[in-house]
Amino acid sequence: MHIRLAGPSDAEPIRSLYNAEVVGSTATFDLVPRTAEEQAVWLAGHQGPYPAVVAVDNDLVLGFGSLSAYRDRPSYATTVENSVYVDASHRGSGVGRSLLEELITLADQHGFHSMIARIGGDNVASIGLHAACGFELVGVEREIGRKFNRWLDVSVLQRML
Repeated sequence: MHIRLAGPSDAEPIRSLYNAEVVGSTATFDLVPRTAEEQAVWLAGHQGPYPAVVAVDNDLVLGFGSLSAYRDRPSYATTVENSVYVDASHRGSGVGRSLLEELITLADQHGFHSMIARIGGDNVASIGLHAACGFELVGVEREIGRKFNRWLDVSVLQRML
């Protein structure tokens, strides 16, 4: 397995992984799967200081991660938010950790000061992954999302770079 920047040929595998979470989990609060066109726009927006990366083994995308602006106000410009998604059949094998470690490295290289992870739906595995990579729980937003007829909390974790 190796980690690399995502390119145009990764759009469909990323979309497939993401849409599986849209329809089957609370890892994302999106309710409608992404179209191919929306995925292309998303990928185009994840370049430069806000890259997307993929974990690949024998040309198979096992997972992906990305950095995004935390908020649009100028004072937040030194903070970045991360997302990590791993194909269900490859969870627990180090893919998520490899992706997150690469995102931490990239965030540091781009001069960010702080990374935020907003983890929804009581995702214990993601909280554990982030804690293992130096993130600390800084708060829980109670019942701020609703999916699958359930109110959902969001755990907010932070890592200083």
